[in-house]
Amino acid sequence: MCGCFAAVRLVFTQSVLFSSHSVLKRIVYCPKRSIEGSRCAATHSTLISGPMEESGSTPVSVPLLTGEKRSFPDEDPDPAAKRVRVEEEESRRGEDEEEQPDEEEEPCEEEEESFADMMKHGLSEADVGIHKFISEHEGFSGILKERYSDFVVHEISKDGKIVRLDDLSVPADVEEISPELSPAECQSLTEEQKQQLAELQLFKNKEGNVAIEVQEDSKEKRTLLHKAVKTLYPGLETKTEDREGKKFIVAYHAAGQKALAAPRKHSWPKNRGSFCHFVLYKENKDTMEAINLLSKFLRVRPNMFSYMGTKDKRAITVQEIAVLKISAERLSHLNKCLMNLKLGNFSYKKHPLKLGELQGNHFTVVLRNISGSLEQVEQAMTSLRETGFINYYGMQRFGTTAVPTHRVGRAILQNNWKEVMDLILKPRPGAEKGYLVKCREEWARSHDPEAALKKLPVKRCVEGQLLRGLAKYGKNNIITAFGLIPRNNRLMYIHSYQSYVWNSMVSKRVEAFGLRAVEGDLILRGGSAHVLSADEAEKHSIHDVVMPLPGFDVIYPTHSVGRGYRDMLSADDLDIDNMRHKVRDYSLAGAYRKVLTRPSDVSWELIQYDDPRVPLVHTDVEKLENAPAPVYLTEGKYRALKMEFSLPSSTYATMAVREVLKMDTSIKNQTQLNTTWLN
Repeated sequence: MCGCFAAVRLVFTQSVLFSSHSVLKRIVYCPKRSIEGSRCAATHSTLISGPMEESGSTPVSVPLLTGEKRSFPDEDPDPAAKRVRVEEEESRRGEDEEEQPDEEEEPCEEEEESFADMMKHGLSEADVGIHKFISEHEGFSGILKERYSDFVVHEISKDGKIVRLDDLSVPADVEEISPELSPAECQSLTEEQKQQLAELQLFKNKEGNVAIEVQEDSKEKRTLLHKAVKTLYPGLETKTEDREGKKFIVAYHAAGQKALAAPRKHSWPKNRGSFCHFVLYKENKDTMEAINLLSKFLRVRPNMFSYMGTKDKRAITVQEIAVLKISAERLSHLNKCLMNLKLGNFSYKKHPLKLGELQGNHFTVVLRNISGSLEQVEQAMTSLRETGFINYYGMQRFGTTAVPTHRVGRAILQNNWKEVMDLILKPRPGAEKGYLVKCREEWARSHDPEAALKKLPVKRCVEGQLLRGLAKYGKNNIITAFGLIPRNNRLMYIHSYQSYVWNSMVSKRVEAFGLRAVEGDLILRGGSAHVLSADEAEKHSIHDVVMPLPGFDVIYPTHSVGRGYRDMLSADDLDIDNMRHKVRDYSLAGAYRKVLTRPSDVSWELIQYDDPRVPLVHTDVEKLENAPAPVYLTEGKYRALKMEFSLPSSTYATMAVREVLKMDTSIKNQTQLNTTWLN
């Protein structure tokens, strides 16, 4: 029966519940260590069991950040044309991840919440509109991400190839020395000096320097050495010093803005593409953390890097990155000093990468200690391969605190700015960092933004940015103050509200009409959304049906679910016929999203093992190091389900796992059931 719920049991690791405080919190610089031995298993897991039930105004100016581009929906073509937007805002993420903050963001981390905190204040799937399953098999239990190596993500490039790390060599067919250097300049440095300069350039040691004695003291010789160092080692500056009667050219790291300046134009061979593309393999770090770390070691700005999508944190992920005018040799040196990161498959190209260019991601997921029978597993995986799963937005889309992001988004759309301010700044239940608790308490007591701001050692979190804006523009100018929060973070709130509406409406759609196309459904045809007639519905399947995210440039189903959109927005004091906001950034054009997603390249196998700590996936790095592949037992204490599948971008792998196990993926539900079991 479509949408039925089964009694299920799930074992989940504490590291999943506390995803922001997972094992190996920081990537550590270590010159003589690499990735081996860095995988740590979680020390606690939780058991879950139990039945589940189905459950025309004047635009307002907002400060523009440096480099920010503002969209102007009022300048769009006539909305009556209803041009198709298939999740434009979603295409910027590569997989099942929450929206990423801007690179300048330094989020205020939260303390690990207790079970009681999460039971009282956490979100359930029902809270964000997730209610239905579509398969008919009986659910079973399994441990997801007991080790982060149990969740492996490979990017699928725009040409359809799975991105893998399988070559650490540096391209040999490109001349590393700038053609602008003369033979004399090229030969002015010894090999030992070049090695010392390369190490100085690579490692961020502001106090370090390399002194090169000028053997033949002349202005010409000194000029030659200055030019050679600055050309071959961008980011280093030089000066001439007298030491005990001898002349030295001293190379050192540039300070301030010079240190992060764009590479010198003359330091890059003309016959080489301006961008070095490489494959980034990372463990237990999100994409921006990795980019920020690379930028610090290379002494360049993070915006010198480009990529097609962000990747999961608690996982092993492989993706393509491009960086402007940094040589493969310099990048390769990082493999000697960074743990949990590997760079390889270097090539030079004329273009950067763009967000959303990827086709999707290929997942390898291991569910440990499963309880299901062989028949249950076969039924579940066959259904996933042939039918797919409801294309819900996953729980990470809505935040992890007691104040879900979609509530803030709703207040923005309602133009209720006092509510926006209160939701972000007021004290909230649950555990947080002490300084954040003090900040909220100070705000509740005094409503003095400067006093509350003093409680924050980190000012770039959302709370800090808003307080800074309130201090600068005044408490009566909340809209402008809110504009100091980076644009991506502001838009995250309203996109979360759109996702909440979409989840709720697709649950109603599946409940009302099941898994068949019906009259009044929407499909995409010829670049626009089309309403199906009764005859047309007979010729289409549920896999053709799309549902709109609310906005001014979409149409809605003409059956009862279409009326449901109107009723839901009306209950939230929003006018579905007027989704243009007085602040243009918050005007929602809308988009269309497939009701079901059917993974491709689906495969699975049952594995037996004795040791819960043994790796069950052979990673790209292990293959490069010729490490032996995991050995699976013919008989073991435990069984694991290893499954592989590919998904298009902007879909959530956790929702595929949810359909296989038939479980509520919310932290709240997991914790409630776990506490019952522990007691």
